Amino acid sequence: MPISFFRYLSCGGLNVIFDWVLFFIFFHYIFNEQVADFGIIAFKPHIAAFLFTFPITLLSGFYLSKYVSFQNSTLKGRIQLFRYIIVVIGCLLINYICLKLFVDVWHFFPTPSKMITTIFTTIFSYLMQKNFTFKITT
Repeated sequence: MPISFFRYLSCGGLNVIFDWVLFFIFFHYIFNEQVADFGIIAFKPHIAAFLFTFPITLLSGFYLSKYVSFQNSTLKGRIQLFRYIIVVIGCLLINYICLKLFVDVWHFFPTPSKMITTIFTTIFSYLMQKNFTFKITT
């Protein structure tokens, strides 16, 4: 197993657990399992929890990827961050679509739905981060 893959799994695993804990706290305690009404827009509690945890785990994931998982990338930090955000937007879309499907269409519980969704986003994210965001240029 390549060391970058091991580091990615380790750091990604920590960031995923961090994400799940934040999601649980936001869903159950901050939004109280109620619709989050912001006046001009309202979100179901599982979507609101997801949207509020997203920027936190975006930053923690970037720093873990940059400084632990893919240390050998020769791209400049600002380019890495820009590419990382592009990949994360893809992950955001996968998350949103899967959560809407699992929770709203199939009526699964929100937290396990988030965990299942993580499998899809992890595969997409690793492949994109390795081959696009933190690729090694020669």
